[in-house]
Amino acid sequence: MEIEPVTPTTPRPVRRPALVQGWHELTFLHWPVEPDRVAGLLPAGTRPDALDGITYVGLVPFLMRGVGLGPGPGLPYLGTFCETNVRLYSVDERGRRGVVFLSLDASRLLPVLVGRLGVRLPYVWSAMRLRRTNGVLTYTCRRGATGRGPTSRAVVRPGAPIARPSPLELFLTARWGMHVPWHGRTAHIPNEHAPWPLYRAELLGLDDDLVTAAGLPRMTDPPVSVLYTPGVSVRFGRPDSVGTAELRVGERSGIEKRRAP
Repeated sequence: MEIEPVTPTTPRPVRRPALVQGWHELTFLHWPVEPDRVAGLLPAGTRPDALDGITYVGLVPFLMRGVGLGPGPGLPYLGTFCETNVRLYSVDERGRRGVVFLSLDASRLLPVLVGRLGVRLPYVWSAMRLRRTNGVLTYTCRRGATGRGPTSRAVVRPGAPIARPSPLELFLTARWGMHVPWHGRTAHIPNEHAPWPLYRAELLGLDDDLVTAAGLPRMTDPPVSVLYTPGVSVRFGRPDSVGTAELRVGERSGIEKRRAP
């Protein structure tokens, strides 16, 4: 199997978008992890994608804007909300790299319902806020309608722009699809957007329970990569089967297991 290269532009242009959205005021926080520690969390037909033998856990808070079906335009109110996701990196039997979302907290109920029922993503309705004060971003999240679920708070100061992203920075951000359970199989859903305008960033504070709530080990060390971007507009294509790997009837996907080996 030949694995597609890591490139700043998509290897699979989306010609007929099924979904559009904008990812804005986004921070990438990443920690290294051994692939064997997270392999059991991935859906059938995929395995951890690794760089120099190491894969990564991502915590990504941001502001979603203009979500809409088809070519758009997106909805200005219902399609705009705060979101934080916990994610892993995958490669499938056809060599396509992607993202696997272990959890997606969002502050608006309708996108949560559409994401769970329509795209089979593990969305959760949460109280969230994004504040910018004197150039410092503060992302807060408290999961669930009761307010008793796991919480997250990240404080970040964006810095200088990155002219040439490193191999690691490209590996973590240049992801042109996601792997999801889809009607008894695993599907790859492609996306397309302009190259990320990436910036260095300083993590001023982090208090997070979302990573461990997703079934991952607690990340006790500081993240090895902290990046900021003002954002991009994104187009998603239609799902395509991973390959021969089928989920047996009644078998849970790796996303639904949420238990690290």
